[in-house]
This record gives sequence, structure tokens and C-alpha cells, in this order.
Amino acid sequence: MPDQRKPNLGQYLRYLFGGVLPESMQDWVRNDLVGPGAMTRYVLRFTIPLIPLFAAFYLLIPGERWIPLAMMALLLFPVLYFAVALMNIYRRHRLLSHGLDPELLDAKAQRRATDTRDDYERRHGRGDN
Repeated sequence: MPDQRKPNLGQYLRYLFGGVLPESMQDWVRNDLVGPGAMTRYVLRFTIPLIPLFAAFYLLIPGERWIPLAMMALLLFPVLYFAVALMNIYRRHRLLSHGLDPELLDAKAQRRATDTRDDYERRHGRGDN
């Protein structure tokens, strides 16, 4: 079996609907879930499917233009709220389902805390009396 680095279209669509990719693509999955731009990709995956619905609202709902826009906002705000609120839970689940360490989500925050502590100690000393 050839070593695959990125999923093909069928694998990618299956992945978007919750499917598990082969082990040969774990680096791609890791980058997708915790790499640069992972949060943006996650939010876009929740909002892009709403575009046809929003277009239908805008084109088919009679009345002034603010009425379909208000209906779109009534859908968009809760979707975004719950998507962001459940982001880490969903990404942790996806990491686990692909056999990856769910602690990868916390690695960036841990690095930031370590850098902050190191900077503080460099400026003010270790604090050992």
C-alpha cells in the first residue's frame, strides 16, 4: 500500500462526516486538528453548510431585506456559539478516534505558560529564598 500523506476527495468527505482515516494519514489529522489554523477550519466546517440555507432565506423570504438577514442571524449566532463552546470536546474526540493523544490540544497552552514562566524568571529571578 502506498504511503499516503493527504486524503483523497472521498476520504476527506468521509473524514468531514466523522470517519476515521488510515494510520498513514495521522500526521495530516494531527495538523488538521491541532496545527496552525485548526480553530478556523473547525468553525468554517460548521458554518459553510449553512450558506445554501442562508441563500434560500435571502431569495425566498418576502418582505424587506432585513427580515431574512435577521432570520440568518437567529440561526448563525447559536450555531457559532455552540460550535465554539464544544470545539475542544469535538477535537479531543477526533484525536482519540484516530488513535492520537488528546493532550495535543493542551500542548500549545502548556508551551505558552512555560514561556511566560521562563520570561518571568529571567526578569525577576526564580523566587527561591
